[in-house]
Amino acid sequence: MNLSTPSSISAPSQTASSGTSWFSGIIRGRSASAKMSNNVKAAAAAGDGAAGGAGPINKKGQFRGVMFKYGPKPIQVAFKTGDHKQQVIFIGGLTDGFLATEYLEPLAIALEKEHWSLVQFLFSSSYSGYGISSLKRDAMELDQLISYLINKEDSEGVVLLGHSTGCQDIVYYLRTNAACSRAVRAAILQAPVSDREYRATLPETASMIDLASTMINEGRGSELMPREANPDSPITAYRFHSLCAYNGDDDMFSSDFSEDQLRQKVGHMSNTPTLVMFSMGDEYVPEYVDKKALVDRLCAAMGGTEKVEIEYGSHSLSNRAQEAVQAIAEFIKRDGPKGWDDPWS
Repeated sequence: MNLSTPSSISAPSQTASSGTSWFSGIIRGRSASAKMSNNVKAAAAAGDGAAGGAGPINKKGQFRGVMFKYGPKPIQVAFKTGDHKQQVIFIGGLTDGFLATEYLEPLAIALEKEHWSLVQFLFSSSYSGYGISSLKRDAMELDQLISYLINKEDSEGVVLLGHSTGCQDIVYYLRTNAACSRAVRAAILQAPVSDREYRATLPETASMIDLASTMINEGRGSELMPREANPDSPITAYRFHSLCAYNGDDDMFSSDFSEDQLRQKVGHMSNTPTLVMFSMGDEYVPEYVDKKALVDRLCAAMGGTEKVEIEYGSHSLSNRAQEAVQAIAEFIKRDGPKGWDDPWS
């Protein structure tokens, strides 16, 4: 839910690369990817100023990397720091775009040291587009991005890092069993909170849910709601209902779900190594919610996945950026559970 500031980019280099990827058995028509030389890579990791001032961060608020299009829509643009065959894909929440959270800068630096790239991308729901989009569309565009990384960047696997509603995108995407979803080596859910429970604290929500339900029943789910339903962005009856109504498509992490309901919604995450990062001071979680109990229930529903509870952390962890980076980096660089190294087995 954070707006971003402009980034600094450089043009992609066009040097050749050889070698094959472990995805070659199912992905055809791959092209050679642009790769840095070993010497440039070493300089980038060391940050010694070679290659025109190497390293993923030029200075505060300025990322160094490559911007590229991964799909046919004008909005389908991504930005990658580092030039490695393993990528962490950041998926932001509502209103998010590039540079959505404070921890992305130190994360880019930490990932470079571990020989991972950080990919930030825009899709149809970025910035003010979320109100006329859906999880289904997000999943399709995420799949296009992963396909691009496999075919054009020779990717050897990705880790999905979701922030806020981006966590819903991950859970939804991994349920689709799309071909490229097999490239997902692990998932990190940062601030998997309930949009419904937060929206329920706003006075206008109940009446607007009734209106959205009526519009959907009348076959007008793709039409826009009144401005007071969502002053920040145009929103369709379908998306409002999805975010705000009980058991809507976006309703995955609510504290009032039973254990069986939670397993139905997130149980398939047990097939993917997953880390749940929960901010214990999250301002978008109502005060009546027992955060510790909710985290435990979510992890249990996902088959006993790992968790990190960040005391006093805000929703976007702007006040705990280094703790966030440490947790993410440690999770990524470990060998991981069975299946981490070879998801094709």
